[in-house]
Amino acid sequence: MTARTIQALATVAAAALTGAALANPIDQIRPDAPALAPYGMFPIGVQTLTATIPGSIDVLNVTEDDVPLYDRPLTLEVWYPAELGTVQGGSYTAFLRDGVTEVTLTGRAARDATPATGAQFPLVVISHGYPGNRYLMSHLGENLASKGYVAVSIDHTDSTYSDQGAFGSTLLNRPLDQAFVVDHMATLEGQLGDIIDADNTGVIGYSMGGYGALIFGGAGVTQASTEFSWGTPNGLLEQHLAGSESHEALMDPRIKAVIAIGPWGNNAGFWDADGLAGLRVPLMLMAGSDDDVSVYGAMRSIFDGAVDTDRHLLTFDHANHNAAAPMPAPAEAWMPSDTLDFVPFEHYADAVWDTTRMNNIAQHFATAFMGVHLKGDPEMAAYLDLVPDSDDGVHALDDAGNPTEDHTYWAGFAARTAKGLTFETKRTGE
Repeated sequence: MTARTIQALATVAAAALTGAALANPIDQIRPDAPALAPYGMFPIGVQTLTATIPGSIDVLNVTEDDVPLYDRPLTLEVWYPAELGTVQGGSYTAFLRDGVTEVTLTGRAARDATPATGAQFPLVVISHGYPGNRYLMSHLGENLASKGYVAVSIDHTDSTYSDQGAFGSTLLNRPLDQAFVVDHMATLEGQLGDIIDADNTGVIGYSMGGYGALIFGGAGVTQASTEFSWGTPNGLLEQHLAGSESHEALMDPRIKAVIAIGPWGNNAGFWDADGLAGLRVPLMLMAGSDDDVSVYGAMRSIFDGAVDTDRHLLTFDHANHNAAAPMPAPAEAWMPSDTLDFVPFEHYADAVWDTTRMNNIAQHFATAFMGVHLKGDPEMAAYLDLVPDSDDGVHALDDAGNPTEDHTYWAGFAARTAKGLTFETKRTGE
């Protein structure tokens, strides 16, 4: 080990130990955050629920001759508007990327707070990557709840840091889990169930969560993808085959919008033109231009190929696969792990972009997009009507601070802050 390496590790260790004495906040809003990023008017409550999908295929134990079934368990973290006066602040205990180290995260939600009354709120399902957990996008769950949504984040069995199993289970189950959770939340009883408007539901998925959300939104997979030796065994992925009755049965008219962040799948041949054309709900893609996991060009092809719906593509210039979705790396993630061949920090962070900055931008655009499609809020549309390249925006205000005719700067971004981003839009038929 070189002296330079030893020095670098010592620096990392010191930073981690210093950070460990502090909180790992998920709720930071930078002073330069765009206008819709800050938390909303509602105090936030959070509950942990468990659910079971009966009669699921036990992919991990499938053989050539046997397709066993089991009751598939899911753990859900639910953020929701709480009654006025709820004292804010709480913590979460989560596993780090190594699946062994427990860390404490802090946020604004109050554990088991009484839900708000007198209104119903749209539902947003949040789906992590492979592997991941229900806290990976907790910043987004809390943020949306404060703005009048019920956000439910899923621990996908066989796909979390602590129970990561064969990839074929994730390929088959990801959209099925998402669909089940919509049904489960729609029929939830009690005070929490009373405030859920599942007829207006959005899905936000990162990486494999984005893969599932695209299938759930109408993008059936190719025949070739059902036959991959490393994929789902026994051709069971044909359940999601484009044009099949089983895939058609998965569609849900309650799903009004999908946000896919760094969605995996097109890079590996899971969709073709017919499959992508099957998408039938408004779509927003978020991606890093240097993503070498889901591959940026493959994600652009999703944007180009989803011709039967309106869609947007938000690109973080030079960002890799961790663009927008993961929470800031916990302090403990800065230390090497005995069970990984990389420092866990790499699972959360980007080499170019500050994570909190990306989180704030994602919160801003998710607020606008879900506001348009789940709440029918016309004021949100202006935040999605932008010149494609943020660097081309002209910031021009008169003496009273009002935009002039020359003003083309991105709506909601303060002067000098709309940098390194592109936002493209295509309408149905384009």
